[in-house]
Formats: sequence, structure tokens, C-alpha cells
Amino acid sequence: MTAGTHTSEEVTLARLPSGVEITTTVHSYEGDDDGPTLYVQAAQHGREINGTETLRRFHERLPLESLSGRIVAVPVANPLTFDRVSYTTPEIIDSVNPNMNRVWPGDADGSLHQRMAARLWEYVEGADAVVDLHTGSPDMLPHVVFLEGDEESRALAEAFGTDLLLSEEADDDASEEWHRRGFAGKLRVAAANEGIPAITPELAHNKQILEDAVEIGVDGLCDVCRQLGMLPGEVPDREQTLARNHLGQVVADESGLFRPEPSLEVGRPVAAGDPLGTVYDPTTYEPLQSATANRGGLLYTLTRESTVAAGDKLASVALIREE
Repeated sequence: MTAGTHTSEEVTLARLPSGVEITTTVHSYEGDDDGPTLYVQAAQHGREINGTETLRRFHERLPLESLSGRIVAVPVANPLTFDRVSYTTPEIIDSVNPNMNRVWPGDADGSLHQRMAARLWEYVEGADAVVDLHTGSPDMLPHVVFLEGDEESRALAEAFGTDLLLSEEADDDASEEWHRRGFAGKLRVAAANEGIPAITPELAHNKQILEDAVEIGVDGLCDVCRQLGMLPGEVPDREQTLARNHLGQVVADESGLFRPEPSLEVGRPVAAGDPLGTVYDPTTYEPLQSATANRGGLLYTLTRESTVAAGDKLASVALIREE
């Protein structure tokens, strides 16, 4: 058996007004045997760097001699936000679409982010499966999001292996909030709508490399490859919780300091009305809000950034699905 090959190329995503090119590196891994094509990317949001580290370690550990098919990997999908360690670009760069993960499949003649997405979409549209690596807040339970009712995407999510799986309603089945926030332009949604199974792993934490999160990511990618028949071996059976992605997050009613309930931890069930924490005025000490769970379910995010503005997310509760 001959070994597979790895190549990389510098790709121009768009150009700034000065003519400076926005470039990134695209890695290709070719197996010796025919098989599916998997597209994986990280750092659409530049502060979410655990996905980038996941791809570096996946590169080191991928057994090319055992690979069937092709893997296309983009460790820094958005160099602009990566350099700013940010979630979005400043208005002067793209005032129309500051969030790249709202514009897929992009537009080669559109705004800067639309052009960047359109260039990467050239790789996506030739894929048989998509993994869009993200990371969330410092206190988030690692999970994988997939399109509700899409069984192929669900199979990828289960293979990735996090304890929590979140199905998300989309398009006509989605809430007004889903549409208002432009979620139809997410890479995962755009790919699934084109018949390409796609998942979004949320590995938890940003701005810092978190060893546990990265290892979950590397193991997850290897098991996705096994699920697709690209690597030998079986995906292990796991006990996983299936829930529905909950957009109606608990938010701050007032600006101030937020003190979470000291005993509260992500990953535990909560009932409607359970206390989550208190927002108070830091100058007068006056309690401004007693935040409570607005429904029963599984607490999977809880902010630890104490300075909050009115409207900021404090917590997210997933709705457990019974099957």
C-alpha cells in the first residue's frame, strides 16, 4: 500500500481597497484509494482558535497511509477576524456583512465577506460532508449542532462524539428569531440546503487553547472520517443527549455586574424558574435582575464574563428531545 499525499496552497479570498490580498492556506490530503471528500474549516470567527489548533493536531495524527478519499482543511477561514482576535470585522471593512457566517454560499461580486465565502464555497460544493469548527464561551458544554430532520447530518454529529447533540430547526420550520439573526447564511445551513451533510461542533472556550476541547476536536474528526469510510475502524457507541437548540436565551434585562449562582454548572438539568444568578448595580449594590431559567432543560452555556450590558446572553438552555 502506498501512502497518501498532503499538499497546501495559498489562496486569495479577496482584496482590500489598497490592493492588499487577503490570503489563507488550504490543505489537501489525498488518500491512495477512492472515497468521499470531507471539507473542514476553522476560525471563521477569529477569536475561536481551538478549531485551528484542532486542525494542526489532526494534520500531525492523520494516517495518510490509511486514508481513502480526500480531506480539504482550512485552518483560518477568516484571516481578518483572526488577526483582530474578534468575532466580526469592523464596519469599515464590511459594513454590510460584518459576520462571515451569515453570508454563505457567498457572492463573488458582493461585499468583502461574501467574496471570501464564495471563494471557499468552491471547495465546499465539491464535498460530500462539511465540518465547520467553532468554539464558544469559556463556560460552554462542548456540543455539535446539526439540521433537525437531516439524518445524514445527524449521523455525522453522533460520530463526532460530544455528549450533547443539538438539533436546530431551519428555514420554514425556524422561529422568527432564527430568521432575524440571519442564520440561513450559516455555512452549515447553506451546505445542508445543497444536500451536503454538515455539522457545527462547538468545542468551548475562545482566545485560549484548551487541551480538552482540542482533543475532543481531533478525536471527533477522526471518527467522522471513520463514519464516512475514509479511515478504518468503527465509531464507538456512546451515551449522548439529544436536545433542540434553544434560541430564546436568558439575557440581561439591565446592564451591570452578573454573579452566577455559585453552585451552578453547565451540563446539569434545570427547571423553569431555577435561579441562574443576579445582575446588580456595581456602584449602589442594588440588585437589578434575578435571572432565572425560562424553561426546563439542560443548561449548556453560562456566562462567566461578569460585566454585562442589557441584552447580553447570560445562559442557554437546551430542550431535551425524547425519542
